[in-house]
Amino acid sequence: MKEQSSGNPEIIGASAPMGEIFQTVQRVSRSMATVLLRGESGTGKELLARAIHQHSPRSGQFVAINCGAVPEGLLESELFGHERGAFSGAIATKIGILETAHRGTVFMDEIGDMPLSMQGKLLRVIQEHRISRVGSNKPIQLDLRFIAATNKDLQRAVAEGRFREDLYFHLNVVQIALPSMLERGEDIPLLLQHFLKMFSKRFAKKIRGLSQEAQEVLRAYSYPGNVRELQNIMERAVALAEGEDLTVEDLPQDLQKLAANRHDHCSTLEEQEKAYIHKVLEVTQYHLGESARILALPRTTLWRKMRKYGLSRP
Repeated sequence: MKEQSSGNPEIIGASAPMGEIFQTVQRVSRSMATVLLRGESGTGKELLARAIHQHSPRSGQFVAINCGAVPEGLLESELFGHERGAFSGAIATKIGILETAHRGTVFMDEIGDMPLSMQGKLLRVIQEHRISRVGSNKPIQLDLRFIAATNKDLQRAVAEGRFREDLYFHLNVVQIALPSMLERGEDIPLLLQHFLKMFSKRFAKKIRGLSQEAQEVLRAYSYPGNVRELQNIMERAVALAEGEDLTVEDLPQDLQKLAANRHDHCSTLEEQEKAYIHKVLEVTQYHLGESARILALPRTTLWRKMRKYGLSRP
């Protein structure tokens, strides 16, 4: 399955986890419901937020802000805007991000990094759909749809007093968990072809495909940086490639070393299966139901293989 937004770039995936996400996006896009996107860095949270907006009937802009990248002293002005003379250096009236997104969608990335001092103010905007610029008491009514994203455990942050519980509940109306590359390994060939085509066009190169060895290395790699890392690897490889096919020599040094190690030790299929099952169990912290889902195995089969390979919880 390949989900394409109305613009570029595309969301690519045929795995079961991505299929579930595509179905959820189609349903939630038609509503005004606030969405919380949860996932590791590089899993495509902003891309998914854009897809939700583009599939919605909203006519306004998609406006994004990284809540962890703006200094606390400037965040209120960035969000709400300010009037001329509101503070030292405010030489002109400034329209804030929220006002810019009127009739559109506000994407608040890394919401878990928003200072507590701003969380209450954001909560009021979500509840009342109106703002006042810094230095003004005049309310401005806005039509906004909020999508937030985080790579943190917000429930834990609430328990530790670092995130407001009421704001969490207002944001967590519909939650979508984006899978890591480990959970969607079957999508790697699709993503490789997508990025190969995209960067070949961008760099005006005629590259037919990838060598068998390069494909094997790229499919075996764990991608701790998720889709973003895979994209960066392919961009670099296409930029440096001189032949008609991408080869191992076009890949970063650490992947070239991985290829060399694979030659030094050709593992059996059983060794590869044991290593993969062990990796999935570690990621899920030995949650058998989740591990069986990722591996596409019945729980009884997974249990037998764990006994066969001696993969008990440490």
